[in-house]
Amino acid sequence: MLNGNARQVTDQLVESFDQVVSSGDLFLSKSLDEAHGIAHEIVEAGYPVVLTGGGDGTFVQMVTSITKEAKSRGQQPPRFGLLKLGTGNSLAWALGAGTSGEDVIADLARLSEQSAHRDFRLIEVQDLLTPFAGAGFDALGLKHFHEVRALLRHLPIVGKRATGALSYAISIPTRTIPELAIRRQMQVRIVNRGSEIIKLDRNGQATGTPIPSGEIVFEGVCIAALVSTIPYWGFGVKVFPFAESRPADRFCLRVVATHPLHVAAHMLSVWKGTYRHDDLLDFYADDVELEFDERTAIEIGGDPAGMTRSMRARLHPDPIRLIDYRAI
Repeated sequence: MLNGNARQVTDQLVESFDQVVSSGDLFLSKSLDEAHGIAHEIVEAGYPVVLTGGGDGTFVQMVTSITKEAKSRGQQPPRFGLLKLGTGNSLAWALGAGTSGEDVIADLARLSEQSAHRDFRLIEVQDLLTPFAGAGFDALGLKHFHEVRALLRHLPIVGKRATGALSYAISIPTRTIPELAIRRQMQVRIVNRGSEIIKLDRNGQATGTPIPSGEIVFEGVCIAALVSTIPYWGFGVKVFPFAESRPADRFCLRVVATHPLHVAAHMLSVWKGTYRHDDLLDFYADDVELEFDERTAIEIGGDPAGMTRSMRARLHPDPIRLIDYRAI
């Protein structure tokens, strides 16, 4: 299933896919309504493997729709795979998927119904199944990214080369960090709604007394509150360095209470996943509720998800089966 709005999904690429995929098995969607209809068709047809071609947002929408449709029919969802054709693609980094158009075609050609897979846990956020979500600088950064990318695409010469990475490289230091430095910081209360939460030290090791259900995990100002089951944000930024060591029944919760200028000054270590600070707080959790003192922008799977006064993040009980490109 290809996202027809993704920048890399060109007529030429669709033709290339047609040469690899059996007739009738290639779907192209340009809206959520079309995606939901395609999900219905996919479950109805009983496809054993479904590949999504787009960014993380495309994956989130299709996996959510297909999983819900399959559950309503009492069926097991198919195995899923990701073809990197969108912006960011944190899952592509986590799964070893190709990172260019040529790599994507190669990935597709070597897949089979028996391709190796692994069980993968997702987080349920506002009725969507996602590998990551958050509030604060990530949601603000996405807003600025889309604004800068739209501007660049209208410029001569530069527009044709306005990649997602370039747009992020411009928008974060020139728009997001300066705005965070002068605006009122986000006020949030995070409450444990599930099993005991494990607090981590700077090295990702358990520390202190576990936080029981119903207790406050964090209350105060911060520039971001994030949840994830994978290490990466877009473009291989290792925002969740302890995700690879997390228990299978937990996701990572990270609260960034450091000053935005301090984060900006250490962007290289943030990118590598080596950034540490006393006000950078990490936990392993399975169900938390974020309560904001005012309507706050959130993102789910790298896509803006509107403004809200609260965000519930719960580990989805059923793992999905994901194609592991490193094992093919």
